[in-house]
Amino acid sequence: MGYSTTKSRKLDITFAALADPTRRAILGRLAHGDASVNDLAQPFRMSQPAVSKHLKVLERAGLVSRGFDAQRRPRRIEGAALAEVNDWLQQYRKVWERNFARLDNVLEAMKTEAKRKRGPSKR
Repeated sequence: MGYSTTKSRKLDITFAALADPTRRAILGRLAHGDASVNDLAQPFRMSQPAVSKHLKVLERAGLVSRGFDAQRRPRRIEGAALAEVNDWLQQYRKVWERNFARLDNVLEAMKTEAKRKRGPSKR
């Protein structure tokens, strides 16, 4: 569907990062605002270094960036990589919508045919 090798590689990295439920949960938390590694580690039963490894994967995928705030290094969600995923999915959404529209037409025709076979209703 017309994606360059570079865009395809970038999507591969992004989808690999999104494949892990912990990383998706981290993104979910960051969707509500910037957070430190310690803040992000709190809800998980894992060490801060383990969370840092997940953050590195998300950073490589362009999904998260590191800020600089005095002693803190808050992480923030980045929308560009998610927008690329959305653009890629949008191609398929159009296909699904066409298929659902065809299915709607078939179901409507089946209903009409069933009503026709039953004949007029007697009230």
